[in-house]
Amino acid sequence: MMSSLFTFLLVVQAVIAAAMIGVILMQKSEGGGLGVGGSPAGLLSARGAADFMTRATTVLATLFVGLSIVLAAMASVGRSGSTIDTSLSKTAQQQSGSASGSLTGAAPAQAPASDDPLAAAAAAANQPAEAPAESAPAKQ
Repeated sequence: MMSSLFTFLLVVQAVIAAAMIGVILMQKSEGGGLGVGGSPAGLLSARGAADFMTRATTVLATLFVGLSIVLAAMASVGRSGSTIDTSLSKTAQQQSGSASGSLTGAAPAQAPASDDPLAAAAAAANQPAEAPAESAPAKQ
């Protein structure tokens, strides 16, 4: 029940955000917005339409912020008291440690200083390569 309400409110918030973007983009860029000043003209005049757009932006922004707070509160209620389960990471480290020794048949030449695979690869790349058994004869 709570999940379907959360999903519904999330969709409503997306619609409000899209409507707010549309209303903001339709406004004429002029100074002194947010209801500063006023005119006695009706909605059909340019100033009346600008006042309507400003009020619509204010209402949509208020709805958006209020709905954001409600959604954040709903999301935090379901998540309280959760803990991180680390049992799988211990098992994975033990398995990777035993698998690396059994695959090679011999111990590695140098153990990495940390569990970071990138650091181990960099250390292996920095080790000098073995010289070939036979070298080409030198020109004289």
